[in-house]
Amino acid sequence: MASERDKKSEFDIVETTVDTGAAIKLEPSGEIDAVLDELEGLLKNGDIMNTLSERGINTSLALVAASALRSYLAGKKAEAAEDFATVAEEIQARLALGRGPNGHRAS
Repeated sequence: MASERDKKSEFDIVETTVDTGAAIKLEPSGEIDAVLDELEGLLKNGDIMNTLSERGINTSLALVAASALRSYLAGKKAEAAEDFATVAEEIQARLALGRGPNGHRAS
């Protein structure tokens, strides 16, 4: 006669997790850097730059914002604050002149 465990599929069996007491330290900086590198690469791509420009997005400002995010996530808060402030000031100045962030008339 088959035991109760033999009757269950492998997906029905509950596994036991044993806590070793050791703390696991996660370091996501490599993954974050890879994602931000990819974003910067995309923002430097001519086709993407043209598409974003048509939508009123200035890729130079977007690159500064990406750099600010990279700095913030690396713990460089003063550098991040300066870059974010630069981006905010540029966008506000362009909007005040009735222009979108890419320098064209806002629609």
